[in-house]
Amino acid sequence: MFVLCLLSSLVASAGLIQLHPAADEVSQPGEFVFPLHDEHNHAPGIAELSDGSLIVSWYRGSGERTADDVAVWGSRLAAGESEWSPPFLMADTPGFPDCNTCMMVDDADRLWLFWPVIVANSWESAITHYRVAAQPTGAGCPDWTRSGVILLKPQDFADAANEVLDQALENLPRALSEREEREVQSIRQRLSDKLYQRLGWQPRCKPTVLPSGRILLPLYSDTFSISIMAISDDQGATWRAGRPIFGVGNIQPSVLRRDDGTLVAFMRENGVTGRLRVSESKDDGETWSQVTSAELLNPGSGVDAVRLRSGRWIIVFNDTVDGRHSLAVASSTDEGRTWQTVRHLEKHETGAYHYPAVIQTSDDRIHVVYSYFVEAGKTMKHVALTEEMLTAGAAE
Repeated sequence: MFVLCLLSSLVASAGLIQLHPAADEVSQPGEFVFPLHDEHNHAPGIAELSDGSLIVSWYRGSGERTADDVAVWGSRLAAGESEWSPPFLMADTPGFPDCNTCMMVDDADRLWLFWPVIVANSWESAITHYRVAAQPTGAGCPDWTRSGVILLKPQDFADAANEVLDQALENLPRALSEREEREVQSIRQRLSDKLYQRLGWQPRCKPTVLPSGRILLPLYSDTFSISIMAISDDQGATWRAGRPIFGVGNIQPSVLRRDDGTLVAFMRENGVTGRLRVSESKDDGETWSQVTSAELLNPGSGVDAVRLRSGRWIIVFNDTVDGRHSLAVASSTDEGRTWQTVRHLEKHETGAYHYPAVIQTSDDRIHVVYSYFVEAGKTMKHVALTEEMLTAGAAE
C-alpha cells in the first residue's frame, strides 16, 4: 500500500526508528525439513496429528504471487523420528499461485489446511481456500475429504478506514505531493469498492479455537494493510466476517486468549512504528480495539504466538527493525502485557529466518518451523524446545 510506504519513509527520515547493529552468530540446534532448494520455499504451517506425528506445509515455486507454478507442499515427521519425509504436493491450482499456508487439527482429529489462491497475480485478488482430511495420519499427502473457499462479505468499512487514514495523514511532517495526493484518492476509491472489500483476504497464522467451539481464522488484506477474523460457529461448515482490525499497517494476526476471555491479536508491522502491533477483543473476535504498538521490535515480518499449558505465552518474531536475520523467542508470564526475550533461534549477519509457526504438542514440547533463506538456497527449519529451555535462556 503506497501510503504506508510513504508514512514509513517519512517517519524513518525523521529519526523515529533506530536501527540495531549487526548481530553475533547464533543458531539453535534443529533440522531442515528438506535440503536447501533453489526455488522459492516460504510461509510454513505446522500441526500435530493424533498419532503424535508432525506435518508441515509451505509453498514452493519460482516466485510468489506473480509465479503461476507456485503450489503448496508438505512433509511429515513420524513420532520418535528425527528425519522428515520427502516433500509431497498438498494443493495445486493449475495456472494460479497458491501461497501462505497454515493448518489446524480440530476436536474430531481432522486436519485443516488453509491457503490463498491468487487469481490475478496480485495480493488484491487472493481468495482463501481450505482442505480437510478426516483421517490425516499415514504417509504422503493426506487424503482430503472436503474442500472449499472462504468468501467474506464484511460490513462496509470505508468510513472507519478513512477515519484512520485521515488521522495518519494529519501526523505527517510535510504536505503530500500531487502524485501522493492522487495515490491517497485511489486508496479512498478502493475503500468504497465492494470488490476490494471482499477479495484479497488471506491467511498466515493458525486458527484460534475458543472454549465455545468458535473458530477464528485470522486473515489480512494487503490491499489496505488491515486484518479481519473469519468466524465459524458450526465447526467450519460456514464462515462469516467479523469487523476489521484497523491501524496503519497491521497484518497477519496471531490470536491468544486470556483467562478473562479477552482475545489479543499480535500483528506484523506493515507501517511506521517498527514494533509489533496489538489489538484486543472483548466479544470473541467480533470487534477489536484501536491498534497499538507492543514493546517488541518488528521489521515488517510475520510472527506467531502460542499459549502454553502452564499459562505462559510465547511469541516468535524477528527482533529487528531492519532485516530478518535475527529470529527470537519472547516469553510473557502476564498474558502478553510484558515480554522478555529468552532465546534466539537464529542471529546472523546475513540471511533471512522468518515467518515462524509455533505449536505446543501433547508431550508439552514446543515446535517452531520457519522459512530459512541463505545464499545456498531455501528450506524450512524445524526446532523443538521445552519450556525449561526457555525459562533457562532469559536475557541472552
